Amino acid sequence: MNTHLVKSRRFIITLGLLTAVAALTVDLSLPAIPAMVEALDTTLSRGQQIVGVFMFGMSLGQIPAGLASDRFGRMPTIYAGMGLFVTAACAAAIADDMELLLAARFVQGIGGASAIVISRAVVRDIATGKDAARLMSLMTMIFTAAPVIAPSIGALLVAQWNWRAPFIVIAACGFALLFGIRKNLVETHIPNASERPFRQLTSSFREYFSHRQSIFGLLLLVLPPAGYMSVIAVSAALTVEIYDFSITQYGIIFACAGLSILAGSTANRWLVTRFDMMQLITFGVALIFASSAQLVVVAWLDSAPFWWVWSCVCLYMFTIAILMPNATVLALDPLPKIAGVASSIIGTTQNVVGASGAILGALIYDGSVRNAVIIMASTGTLTAGIYLLRPIIVPEPLVHHRDELARD
Repeated sequence: MNTHLVKSRRFIITLGLLTAVAALTVDLSLPAIPAMVEALDTTLSRGQQIVGVFMFGMSLGQIPAGLASDRFGRMPTIYAGMGLFVTAACAAAIADDMELLLAARFVQGIGGASAIVISRAVVRDIATGKDAARLMSLMTMIFTAAPVIAPSIGALLVAQWNWRAPFIVIAACGFALLFGIRKNLVETHIPNASERPFRQLTSSFREYFSHRQSIFGLLLLVLPPAGYMSVIAVSAALTVEIYDFSITQYGIIFACAGLSILAGSTANRWLVTRFDMMQLITFGVALIFASSAQLVVVAWLDSAPFWWVWSCVCLYMFTIAILMPNATVLALDPLPKIAGVASSIIGTTQNVVGASGAILGALIYDGSVRNAVIIMASTGTLTAGIYLLRPIIVPEPLVHHRDELARD
């Protein structure tokens, strides 16, 4: 059994870094947007789309990555995906017009999709239930380093050099991660290419949506990304334009949101040893509703002290670190044989909705507090509504296939 990998520090750290690829790529580049807009002679709304197009690329890349990892193994797929990520990152770093930069970011997202899909699939390969939840929480703690430090580093790079510096660092991090994959990861899945690709994909989809538990977990995971991506996309404008903070201060403020994820992950690692998965999901839903309900009031008032607005954002982020790992495990537990495609279904849905939230947030932003927070306010409230439908969606007991982990 590959269950010994749960205790391998290098293995877990590398998986955590893979989960951080998207956050690093987005957050490191955020402080470059104002200078990039000026240098490439474009608009702020257009410049902010580097977030959304990257997320859409990740959305499109996850289903192929999940299927390939089930058919050919986790390792060949991650090498191919991260190789494409690095190539596109280099193109983004040297782009001299906005269209080329957006195209490179889109391709970068397609390549980076493999990192997200495979990190989740590997967790399902080697663990289930509370063990998987603890592992997901530990990976989230590692992932948290990106939003905590990336904006500050990005702001420093832009201040010391120019807007291209963060994009160069993203490419360098991709190279370093490829080296870490080679040194620290091993294959955890027995490839299965017994069916033609399209038939295998359709049968995997049917398997996923035949489990009500997996559907419920997916529904809980769908909306929160739209909320936090909408705020991420306009966070620089919100703090600098509306509340008159400097770019350096923005990096520190944004790091508070990352620290909230870290705090939530730490709390979740402790809580999973004392409460069952549904109790933690209930707790997470209660917190996300508390955050979003306050933001509904802020949006209605169209004015609020910054500490109130950002404390609600930080509470939302804290909740993400509790709700998302447990809901992900809930969705994947019944599906040990198609973990790659199952992970890609979750990731694709999250990224389509997250990218839509980021692009919609950038498009509707008009310099008002209301439009900066309205999407986050709505998604948290709707997530609570989905949770209340649980007796209808999944009335049967939860499923854990502890005897169907990946084998050496």
